[in-house]
Amino acid sequence: MTGAFRESSALGYDSRDPMSAASTIDTLRCSRCALTYDPRALAFLCTCGAPLLASYRLDEAARTLKRGALGGRTSSMWRYREVMPGRGEPVTLGEGGTPLRHARRLGAALGLDALYVKDESANPTGSFKARGLAAAVTVARDLGASRLAAPSAGNAGSALAAYGALAGIPVSLFLPAHTPAPFFEEAEVYGAQVTKIEGTIADCGRALAAANPEGAWYDVSTLKEPYRIEGKKTMAYEIVEQMDGAVPDVMIYPTGGGTGLIGMWKAFAEMESLGWIGAKRPRMVSVQAAGCAPIVRALEAGAAIAEPWKGATTYASGLLVPSARGDFLILKAVRESGGTALAVTDEAMRAAVLEMGRLEAIHAAPEGGSTLAALRALLGAGKIAPSETVVLFNTGTGLKYSAPA
Repeated sequence: MTGAFRESSALGYDSRDPMSAASTIDTLRCSRCALTYDPRALAFLCTCGAPLLASYRLDEAARTLKRGALGGRTSSMWRYREVMPGRGEPVTLGEGGTPLRHARRLGAALGLDALYVKDESANPTGSFKARGLAAAVTVARDLGASRLAAPSAGNAGSALAAYGALAGIPVSLFLPAHTPAPFFEEAEVYGAQVTKIEGTIADCGRALAAANPEGAWYDVSTLKEPYRIEGKKTMAYEIVEQMDGAVPDVMIYPTGGGTGLIGMWKAFAEMESLGWIGAKRPRMVSVQAAGCAPIVRALEAGAAIAEPWKGATTYASGLLVPSARGDFLILKAVRESGGTALAVTDEAMRAAVLEMGRLEAIHAAPEGGSTLAALRALLGAGKIAPSETVVLFNTGTGLKYSAPA
């Protein structure tokens, strides 16, 4: 099985195609009450307060979006244009098409033959956030947004600043004051207006709301708009392509706001409807920091939602999310997949970052390190078999972070 997997830095196709395929987006549907909205109009949360999810005319998309017939399409995430939002040309820096690395040395050290790392540090601005923000800014431009805004723990702000600059739309960011310095510098390079806030990303969200009382800014907060998830879901499409149609047994994903996990779970259902895969799904593993683990606590308690985490702390800024708007969707995906959630310490993340660098030459962000730390714990508990195919997600480059004190 493993011999069939591709390991290229891209998906092996010409990136100069005209992207002539059109989106088949049909409606926006509430993830809780199923109320529908028109994607041609401005839409954020449902009136019930829950996130909206995009639905597509998948029978129509299936006519052209065939897994074995994508030759000549762009190697970016926009190769899946039929199941992506937006009209016309996307706002793109070439995001997506990241490598799926067969981690042979690391796998040998752990007793796994089929261990892979989806290395998202190859994206523009150095993280997987490029996927979601490219999709969100594409739609914001289509809808005539005059200013983009978001609270951020770091990488999302950098990506929003970059895509806003490319689209010619001003950007306002609200970052925790303790965010590593490179994130502030990066946002400034792209011309964003940055406000430092004492506290966590939750405090930044409140500051944004206070600064935007009339709602004139296009708020790109996690899951407050429905399109970041559409960019993130393409990681699952790519993995299935890179595995020549196979579905991994386990996917281990660092979870702050959880957009990527929710998006990929959505993508597997789409791919089954498109005829790309069968009914098999990976076990989804949500990894959080020991100092901020609301999803882990909720799963262990059998709760449907996660109560906010008090006194949150971790050097992995992307995991410093005390309360996730999509908590119920994360928990639903983990449970439906037969997966789990677990927390790891900052020290374990740091050790894993060093191990990933030493054995696989991947300079992982601490969030990426958390997935390796979680894998060790799961192997130790006998929850993953040596014969299983496992994918870890390195969500960004480690160059923007300092080691924990």
